[in-house]
Amino acid sequence: MYVPASFAETDLNVLHQFLEQHSFATLVTQQNHGPLASHLPLLLDRNTGKQGQLLGHFAKVNPQNKTTQQEQVLAIFHGPHAYISPTWYEAANTVPTWNYQAVHVYGRYSAIDDPDELKAVIEKTVTFYEASEKTPWSMQNADPDFIDQLLQGIVGFKVEIERIEGKFKLSQNHPVERREKVIKALKEQRHDDSQAIAALMQSQLPR
Repeated sequence: MYVPASFAETDLNVLHQFLEQHSFATLVTQQNHGPLASHLPLLLDRNTGKQGQLLGHFAKVNPQNKTTQQEQVLAIFHGPHAYISPTWYEAANTVPTWNYQAVHVYGRYSAIDDPDELKAVIEKTVTFYEASEKTPWSMQNADPDFIDQLLQGIVGFKVEIERIEGKFKLSQNHPVERREKVIKALKEQRHDDSQAIAALMQSQLPR
């Protein structure tokens, strides 16, 4: 990913928080001499390896099930994004652009063959996403035979993180006065992403 210095985010804790907040990712692998991608939740385990590891799963019928052990893969995590009109700057010689947050994670893929380990990964995933529910659903309350049948149809995997690139493009290359005008214009938009980008830009202004 092309990351100009002004947009680079390198703080590992900030990047980990981003992975947890925007955990529905795109996993890209190579197969038959071409790229293959799946959109799926990836759970971050901060405590394994130097930079952490990702845990995930997909259906056995998914062609990515044939990803080779220790193949380098790419996981793309997407944050909010918003179009920026040059008219908002109220300045000459400006052009349209797009503000956004994205994090690319590169790492080594390994399949999870052990049924108990696969079940543990799914339980961790369910616990993570059910945590905000008033009455969290639990695999412990489901029919064990039904769960075992479902587990037989999926493949678990781990991605040992080797490198993380964060790009938080929030108009940092513009003067504060222009950034404030962009924030004002974004706040007038109805899209949730525009509101989110406005809030992020606001948090980056000098205090």
